[in-house]
Amino acid sequence: MVTQEQRRRQLAREKFLRQQQRRTSARRKARMRNAAIASVLGVILIGSVALYTTGVVLDDGDSKTNANAEATPSPSASSKASDPCEKPAEGKVKTQTWKKEPAMTIDKSAKYTMKLATTCGDIDIALKTSAAPHTVNSFNFLAGKGFFDHTPCHRLTTNGIYVLQCGDPTGQGNGGPGYNIPDENLKDKSLKENTYPAGTVAMANTSQPNTGGSQFFLVYQNSPLPPSYTPFGTISDEGMTVLKKIAAAGESTGAGDGAPNATVVIDKATVTKS
Repeated sequence: MVTQEQRRRQLAREKFLRQQQRRTSARRKARMRNAAIASVLGVILIGSVALYTTGVVLDDGDSKTNANAEATPSPSASSKASDPCEKPAEGKVKTQTWKKEPAMTIDKSAKYTMKLATTCGDIDIALKTSAAPHTVNSFNFLAGKGFFDHTPCHRLTTNGIYVLQCGDPTGQGNGGPGYNIPDENLKDKSLKENTYPAGTVAMANTSQPNTGGSQFFLVYQNSPLPPSYTPFGTISDEGMTVLKKIAAAGESTGAGDGAPNATVVIDKATVTKS
């Protein structure tokens, strides 16, 4: 038979264990949060060199900036928001890659727009052709090949910086077209005080110069970032409404950096000369 003293000691031990578990959980969440901020948009370079990873990696200085920025927490896994998007269109992702950047075929003096027909709604983007001709030319080439069709937008950040990342046919953050394009337009007048304003579309990269591929990010809220990522487009007002709907659904980890809860798939990407 358990005595009163033994029962008291048992309860004390259980209380101590619960406290330890809470502290361990808090430390784990803090590490996850810090890692999410430090590696926002980052991906690990894996596979062969021909794959050319195109995720963004932030340096330590910008990690500190992000940590001090106002955060918009993502819904936790236990309170996952409902999916506001439709079922993806039927079709398969193409896996073709190329050894070198495509030849310049666009008219650098003309206006071009890109339309992302997604499962969550259309996102129209005015492209900065004259300021970023290599980037626009590459997107014109890839869209014409159906490279972006049926690809998921694999990453949403909701803490420190506020972006949706797309353009990886693998959906894992380590895919690309097989070639790199040069950085462009890094002195764009819109990039003030190391901030990418809401509505910007910019290239992801490996944190090294001239390592852009096919991955890009759409900024739905002003985001503190160094001017290292080619800004090549501006989202329309209607597109911003769609983007904010996606962001409002949150991301899957609850730590501010993960797959979007919304099923965001680019059914069709088209670039049009206007």
